[in-house]
Amino acid sequence: MQPQKSIFLLPLLIGSTAFAQKPNILWITIEDTSPQFVGCYGNKDARTPVIDRLAKEGVRFTNAFSTGTVSSPSRTCIISGVKTYKTGTGNHRSNYPVPSFIKGFPYYLQKEGYFTTNNSKTDYNVADEASFIKEAWNESSNKACWENRKPGQPFFAVYNFMDSHQSRTMTESYDWYMKNVLDKIPVKDRIGDNDFEMPPFYNNSPEMRKQFARVYNSIKLTDNKIGELLSRLEKDHLKDSTIVFFYADHGEGVPRGKTNGINFGYRVPFVIWFPEMYKHLSPWGTGGAVTEELIDFEDLAPTLINLAGGEVPDYLTGRKLIGKNRSKPADHLILSSDRSDNGIDLVRSVTNGKYMYSRNFMPFMPQVRYIRYMEIGEIKQQMRKDLSDNKLNPLQKSLFEDRPAEYLYDIENDIWETKNLANDPVYKPVLEKMRSQLKAEILQSRDILLLPEYEIGLIPSTTTPYEFRMSDTNYPVGEIYEAASLSGFRGKDFAAKQVKLLDHPNKIVRYWAIVGLRSQNSSDLKPFQNIIFKAMDDSYLPVAITASAIAYQEFSNPLASENLKKQSASTNNDLALMAINYLLYVENKQPFIETIKTVHESKGQIYNVKAACMDFLGSLGLVPNNTDFKE
Repeated sequence: MQPQKSIFLLPLLIGSTAFAQKPNILWITIEDTSPQFVGCYGNKDARTPVIDRLAKEGVRFTNAFSTGTVSSPSRTCIISGVKTYKTGTGNHRSNYPVPSFIKGFPYYLQKEGYFTTNNSKTDYNVADEASFIKEAWNESSNKACWENRKPGQPFFAVYNFMDSHQSRTMTESYDWYMKNVLDKIPVKDRIGDNDFEMPPFYNNSPEMRKQFARVYNSIKLTDNKIGELLSRLEKDHLKDSTIVFFYADHGEGVPRGKTNGINFGYRVPFVIWFPEMYKHLSPWGTGGAVTEELIDFEDLAPTLINLAGGEVPDYLTGRKLIGKNRSKPADHLILSSDRSDNGIDLVRSVTNGKYMYSRNFMPFMPQVRYIRYMEIGEIKQQMRKDLSDNKLNPLQKSLFEDRPAEYLYDIENDIWETKNLANDPVYKPVLEKMRSQLKAEILQSRDILLLPEYEIGLIPSTTTPYEFRMSDTNYPVGEIYEAASLSGFRGKDFAAKQVKLLDHPNKIVRYWAIVGLRSQNSSDLKPFQNIIFKAMDDSYLPVAITASAIAYQEFSNPLASENLKKQSASTNNDLALMAINYLLYVENKQPFIETIKTVHESKGQIYNVKAACMDFLGSLGLVPNNTDFKE
């Protein structure tokens, strides 16, 4: 293979000297990629020479994390600078407003004279997205570029490459992948089915290797396109005046990565390249510098505003990584993972770079829970087939089993997160410290996503979720967290505490009590059968629905069955999704088939409800597994 000519070894070309104090900034964002599959992060099988050169000549971050595990919540934080458990936008593809004072941060760069362009993905997961986009960007389209700025005007340009997206690596058909990815890579550059090491949580079979090779080839195509963009930058005589950021929007878009609140879902590759005239701005050095400094997407907005010379608004609490008044390094980060499409979940995580602690508040669902956009992927179907054929080892099988309440992984020495240390007494001090850090953040930030999405959906009639959470009268987060903190821990003592909370006057406390009971072992629920039956009549429907799911699964209660049928057909999409999501994890699905078919075929249902119906029917072999409505 011929060595690729380095675009960074050519003589410096002098561009406009106007605004010399204002660096141009190029953001290169890619989709669904974990650093484990990029060459500069130690993978000798990867073929990413362009990214690797950026790292060799710039700064590589080993502890960079997305604040979420799926695209739209991740992008809410990127563009707003505010974490989604404050804005209420953690649920993928929701439509909730943010306060008018929260801007897309390029708005502040415009105030400092920058020409701001986005090419071209937005997916910001906020209400009235069109107005939000218009205010943030001078141009936002698939033709947006730095070329239309005024002479000498500094630019902030974003280019987003989709070629490593989950659609390429798993969800589109293999034939589609061959046409749109493999055929666009020179034969000599393709990664074959046996040219890489398989992560241990996947069955190392020819069928799985064929599917997983898609990850490597999709990143290879991405790397090629990044090279073309950087060549364009140099052709326009802008390389010498442009700081380049490269990163992915969250972890790898394959089962157990994207949508899953562990290191494999959060950690991203992240590189900053400084031209000669701006090397003094790097606090880490350049020329292949490597930093273990903890960063996440909350830090991007204040960093860019500070770099542009602007004043960082008070509502932005992330760190300023570069420039004047650089913030002190963080000793831990708080991350979050919530609903993705039809797959409801709530995970909160803490990392210090060495360990990843994840708190699973709804662990009755497995790591690879039902999400239609993943179920249509051939790799997910192969995994389910291997599970059915008993071809998986205990680690591989665990992906389909109920989760524990807590994970604690040593992500320095166990990068694939194969051994949960949460119950190891040696690591008890680490566990307790991270528990404490998580509790402090949930209470201080007043994590609004402790509300069921049904409740969040009611807030915009009067205010925004961000503002609603600030009133203890509206949102007594302390009481709510105390109930939620029990959820996921199993045993008769926890069950007894949760049952007691079913009489609490606060409906959200009762909600978390019953959600916690949904994760309890059958033997620990039997003494409370009648109390659970009574909860089916709770005036708050999320409590009644969850109680019905327990009463049906554990006690085959006929009234519970009727309640679940009724709520599956609710005109409120959040309630319907909640009911159907519970049905995905009951053992006897037969009584609900006709109801779910009717809901699926009815007009006016949103994607998530239809997708949940298709997962339900697909799990019984009643619809083809490769059928989906496009996102």
